[in-house]
Amino acid sequence: MKPPLRVALEIVRIRTFAVAVDWPGLTRGGRDEEAALEALLRATPRYAAALAAAGVPFVPPADREGLAVVDRLPGTSTTEFGAPGVPLPGDDTPLDEAGLARQAAILQATWAAFDAAAERHAGTALAKGPRGGGRDLAKIVAHVEEADRAYLVQLGARAPKTATRPAPIADLHAAALAALRARALGLPVTDPNRVTKPWPPGYYVRRAAWHWLDHAWEIEDRALRAEG
Repeated sequence: MKPPLRVALEIVRIRTFAVAVDWPGLTRGGRDEEAALEALLRATPRYAAALAAAGVPFVPPADREGLAVVDRLPGTSTTEFGAPGVPLPGDDTPLDEAGLARQAAILQATWAAFDAAAERHAGTALAKGPRGGGRDLAKIVAHVEEADRAYLVQLGARAPKTATRPAPIADLHAAALAALRARALGLPVTDPNRVTKPWPPGYYVRRAAWHWLDHAWEIEDRALRAEG
């Protein structure tokens, strides 16, 4: 019998995030615990599809019985703002080469899922929200890349740049993988910065993977509404 998916809940008064402990990027929010768990369960087939492209097997739970809440953690102002903001126990535990390879593969799968969604809907005017809000595709791409540069700084490394502008996203990805490797294996970061409390590697991967997937799925959902 397949073991249940371990889930941690990150809780504030107005929002709860359900976080798959062992599967970076599989994090969904809701107004309360039940809504967050239902959103997480609904997202598991999409998550499986994203990871399949990287050759990482993930079998979605069939129902709520396949989810096991193992921790409840108080959220922060980041949680209230709308992003998972709490590292989990063990996020700063050093990894071996196999563990690092798995984390890197999942992170790269989320990059690829975002790129695929953006490319597939490049000619689509995304549906707006009920009040006319929502970034267009170009602004979503710019937002995600800008956030990833900030996340790399929080990991403890400097974001690469050219003489006149930020470096291409491929260079940012390469720097992220190098910094992740150093932090996860307890090695010196090649180009460190002075951030006083760098993010634990496990939290960095979970947060970055969530952000790439969250916006990949936003593109898909808003494109579907526009085309429907």
